Amino acid sequence: MPIATRVYDYRDPMAASLGLAQLRLTGLTTRGVLFVALDARGAAHIAVPEHMAEVTRIKVGDKLALETPFAGCYHFDSIHRLSGHGVLWNGDRRLAQPGSAAELAVAVAEWLRGGGARDMFLGCTPHHPGSWWTLSATSRPVALHDRGFVDVVTTRTGLLARRQGEPSLYYLPFTKLALLGPLEGWNPVFESPLGNILLLERRVLGDRLVLTCAGGLVEVDLGTLPDVRATNTVQLQSGFGVVGRIEGGAFAVTCGTISDWGLVDVQPALLCGTAGESLKDLAQSLVPKP
Repeated sequence: MPIATRVYDYRDPMAASLGLAQLRLTGLTTRGVLFVALDARGAAHIAVPEHMAEVTRIKVGDKLALETPFAGCYHFDSIHRLSGHGVLWNGDRRLAQPGSAAELAVAVAEWLRGGGARDMFLGCTPHHPGSWWTLSATSRPVALHDRGFVDVVTTRTGLLARRQGEPSLYYLPFTKLALLGPLEGWNPVFESPLGNILLLERRVLGDRLVLTCAGGLVEVDLGTLPDVRATNTVQLQSGFGVVGRIEGGAFAVTCGTISDWGLVDVQPALLCGTAGESLKDLAQSLVPKP
């Protein structure tokens, strides 16, 4: 779905917080926030639909397929309000450079709370992945990627992440997060049969999550965490990765170059497939035809 965008620029996270509050009065919801980024000076930039009437039609997959309107900025991939357990965000590892990423993430999380939402998923942009967590606006943020954990995904009972350069999926229950913080207590709960995990789908949908691996795609069932089992496995060597999907509809597929730490230079996603298609159907459609 083509979406015309409007960009709002704010000098700092506090101004962005006030700006989001004003935009809510015009009809902006979580669905309508398309991109959130910081520049090297710490200014915040937020992209929303040109026409607020489109907000109710936007889906996560639609966002992932958009081109970013910001040049030279450091993008957030997702921001999560963990009820009683702080704030988590994924994005460009350079977000730490301006020194205000935690303030902006907390401000967005508070805005989410005001609308009754827990998560915000944003457009797909090329960068070296980073993941952070903070307990509150006054706490020092913790870089999970310093331990190799990136692409962190929220579930009903805890956090899931891949570890760069490994084939294992790791799980941290919220109970351990509360006791030990975000760097301890992670345990491997699944090992990919297709090599190192390069990318995680950005959200769990129907207790399913797609892992993009060095040798293809693996869909896992998370309904009985910490027990995880594969439900679909398809071999694919082309550098495609699943970043999301529309419920009951298409997969959001990006492409990049396979490296030890993930997919390099990923592109805005394309929506592939139709309602009812399986991961195996998707993989067949991605294989180049002779």
